[in-house]
Amino acid sequence: MSSDEGALLFLLGGEPFEDEIVMWWNFAGRTHDEIVAAREEWEAESSAAVEPARFGIVGGHDIRIPAPPLPDVQLMPRGRRI
Repeated sequence: MSSDEGALLFLLGGEPFEDEIVMWWNFAGRTHDEIVAAREEWEAESSAAVEPARFGIVGGHDIRIPAPPLPDVQLMPRGRRI
């Protein structure tokens, strides 16, 4: 592959987490409650008039996508797969 304008590449790797993790939408945590708290903070920062502190800003985007409602079930951790 080639590009006339160059490219930016981000590669993330390493050993799998020791703990099982809960993943939902754009959030990852150790428990359902951590995901709930992250979603609440995301929504609070979305409506704040100040620059977001935890989640940062994506350059070139002037709106934040709201998080969808959480499902009506307890989010469960994914098992560690190697």
